[in-house]
Amino acid sequence: MRETDLPLPDGGVLHIYDSGDDGHADAAGGSGPRLPLPVLWHHGTPNTGTPPRPLFPDAARLGIRWVSYDRPGYGGSTPRPGRDVSSAAGYATVLADALGIERFAVMGHSGGGPHALACAALLPDRVIAAVVASGLAPYGAPGLDWFDGMAASGVRALRAAGQGRAAAERLHASGAPYDPEFVPADLEALAGPWSWFDGVVRAGSAAGPGPHIDDDLAYVGPWGFDPAEVRAPVLLLHGALDRIAPVAHARWLAGRLPSAALRVGPEDGHISALNGGGEALAWIRDRAGD
Repeated sequence: MRETDLPLPDGGVLHIYDSGDDGHADAAGGSGPRLPLPVLWHHGTPNTGTPPRPLFPDAARLGIRWVSYDRPGYGGSTPRPGRDVSSAAGYATVLADALGIERFAVMGHSGGGPHALACAALLPDRVIAAVVASGLAPYGAPGLDWFDGMAASGVRALRAAGQGRAAAERLHASGAPYDPEFVPADLEALAGPWSWFDGVVRAGSAAGPGPHIDDDLAYVGPWGFDPAEVRAPVLLLHGALDRIAPVAHARWLAGRLPSAALRVGPEDGHISALNGGGEALAWIRDRAGD
């Protein structure tokens, strides 16, 4: 995995990841190699952008090239307080242009889901498909009780963000515990291959709560686009028992996105929904048409 700091027009840097384009794989049932298909990973909160190691074997089999970046404030990327969800399209453009990538798919987990949708909505000529796993719907989405089914600590944090940065900072400074209310399938995943999250959460928290607060403010603020603007096909992966992003969010998105497929794991929660990540990569590959 190659890591690079890209200069940004505002004088900051964007820390990016690239698994490279030399990981060719034979097409399933085919006779020759596939061209590497770039998939831009959008990380959750608080994480860094290193792509999901548990999905590397599937990616290698399918000829997937992982690219990603640390959202501003995380890892090696310069903070940018006030960023909104739609800013992801600009950062994706910087990354893709620097790597010589014209078209790509996007995949986001948790808080990365809205950012993946932003790229699909605002870069229609470049994004061929999107996967959103355990993602949120826009705050204030009509017909959706946004907080219903959400863990109490998540409600507390996002309501504070809705009151502004100062309230969010006070909550983080208070030391109030955060309980994601993981279900048994999540705990099993975290004890197995998805223990990978331990490292990216530690790295994402290393600089303090600033980027986490920036994310929360973006989730409850105007996203800068409407999911109805997304023209690329979207696969929504979700756990029926998710207490961080309740499944009603995915159902709302499925009804709003013009071309969406919804897969709900009846016993899954926020993390274990990613057990379907390999199938999701195969779904992306199929949409690439090669």
